[in-house]
Amino acid sequence: MRPGTAHVRVIGTGLIGTSLGIALSAKGFDVSLEDPSPTARRLARDLGAGRLPSQLDPEDEPDIVVVAAPPDVTADVVVAALGRWSRSVVTDVASVKQTVLDRVLRSGADASRYVGSHPMAGRERSGAAAARRDLFDGRAWVVVPHEGSAEEAVDAIREIATLVGSAVRVMPAREHDEAVAAVSHVPQVAASIVASCLRELPEPAVGLAGQGLRDVTRIAASDPRLWTQILAGNARAVRDVLLDLRAQVDAVVGALEGLVEGEGEGEGSLGTLSGMLEAGNLGHARIPGKHGSAPTAYAVVSVLVPDQPGSLARLLTDMGDAGINLEDMHLEHGLGQPFGVAYISVVPSAAEPLEETLTRLGWQLHD
Repeated sequence: MRPGTAHVRVIGTGLIGTSLGIALSAKGFDVSLEDPSPTARRLARDLGAGRLPSQLDPEDEPDIVVVAAPPDVTADVVVAALGRWSRSVVTDVASVKQTVLDRVLRSGADASRYVGSHPMAGRERSGAAAARRDLFDGRAWVVVPHEGSAEEAVDAIREIATLVGSAVRVMPAREHDEAVAAVSHVPQVAASIVASCLRELPEPAVGLAGQGLRDVTRIAASDPRLWTQILAGNARAVRDVLLDLRAQVDAVVGALEGLVEGEGEGEGSLGTLSGMLEAGNLGHARIPGKHGSAPTAYAVVSVLVPDQPGSLARLLTDMGDAGINLEDMHLEHGLGQPFGVAYISVVPSAAEPLEETLTRLGWQLHD
């Protein structure tokens, strides 16, 4: 399959479909766009995601069909695509795979041309307007073949995932669903629950929110309609992970009750709390590091950044001029103060040179 000659039909021009269209179009693919909403598909076209198919050319059969429809209709759209075109390889990008596969296999359609997939990419914002060409860069893209998938169909999906910058992983549907329940779906539930506790919190208390709360609740801003469909589609696996989580929360609550009732002397309570926190350290250490490599411990340099146009850009420029690579960064705004704190992660050997360089250039470090 060569860019410039291959035709990819994207059905569904939301965030994922439009981003994929933009990325593939930039690679030279002929991308055509389809969506029930005329406005959505025209917007995707205007953003460079592809062309609108000509009504005068119904025989324009695509090489690959990518179904980027909402999760609750994905299976029906996949089945329709398999019936509509006799040679096209069909994939979908829904975040739940087993329910889609079961429906496709029951339909009697030619499932040899179907290969499920799931790009592990997204944003808190949804829709074509939030699309990005680099959305898939460095992200995992899970290819989910089944026993009847043709080898050439699997290869075609692997190829487009690789071409848009993703790191391909291959796993069975049920294994995929169990994995994403733990690393994606339950984190969404947890973030939403924590954020929901802020609804009735007094305003002065909310005003004390720091970067920790922002980090934990960032994904709570995600689309409720989309996530309701995702959780419903992966209900069994999400339930099982939440049952384990509930057992751990119950243990923490029990330890805290022991401290309250024992006036701070609850036997075993401190050990339970410490064990929970240490287990969290171990779990966090397993999260892949930059570019999917082994986790790396970075040093953090904290810098006061004036709340003025161009200040952050000047800080990053000063770092670049000093030859120091930024590994990660987050910015925390001071409560009622005309500055923020930039927490800059660098390899440990670069921390001291960075501090010396920034101090010499007039930046104020934050302890």
